[in-house]
Amino acid sequence: MFLEIRDIKKSFGTGDSKVDVLKGLDLDIEKGEFCVLLGPSGSGKSTLLNIIGGIESADGGSISIEGEKLADMKEKKLSQYRRKHLGYIFQMYNLIPNLTVRENIEVGAYLSDRALDVDELLHTLGLFEHQRKLPNQLSGGQQQRTAIGRAIVKNPDILLCDEPTGALDYNTSKEILKLIETVNQKYGNTVIMVTHNDAIKDMADRVVKLRDGIIRKNYQNEHKIPAIDLDW
Repeated sequence: MFLEIRDIKKSFGTGDSKVDVLKGLDLDIEKGEFCVLLGPSGSGKSTLLNIIGGIESADGGSISIEGEKLADMKEKKLSQYRRKHLGYIFQMYNLIPNLTVRENIEVGAYLSDRALDVDELLHTLGLFEHQRKLPNQLSGGQQQRTAIGRAIVKNPDILLCDEPTGALDYNTSKEILKLIETVNQKYGNTVIMVTHNDAIKDMADRVVKLRDGIIRKNYQNEHKIPAIDLDW
């Protein structure tokens, strides 16, 4: 199995204010799979994403990628894991304001020894003619495309998406989802997407529903529909 999550537990606070956010989660994700983590605010989905990304550490349990446990990695190796194997797409774009579209994407390329071709990626993203623009000259959708490019150019094994359409309007959201779908199909990255939008589950290979720190449902989607056909 590509990604194995076993008995993951996480809490915040101490004593009477202690809150158990994740209560012993088990989950397997296959290489190249598009997995949606679905649930209301406070269900633990973003915390799980951060633990997979090595941003937060679990209180108990283990996460293994291709048989190697994150907990066994020293800080230097954990940094290399994040740098070489992970790409992040957030709700906020976090672009470098004084760099052009192309330069923002090239920042990601410098972190990888197997980077994708920047020109080809710019065409895939629909940004080639905007490559010399600064972030403040772009629409919200174009900024998110640039952020996706920065994450994808590393050619990461896993693409972690935390509410990537949360700040976008309906039509732009669908364009971004279609782009992430294209990236998944073209480059074969494993995609793990956190969302509270129930409709997005219909484009996923695997749907994991969380509530109160527990996986309530975990199933493979037998009837996927293209992102462009989603409706909410």
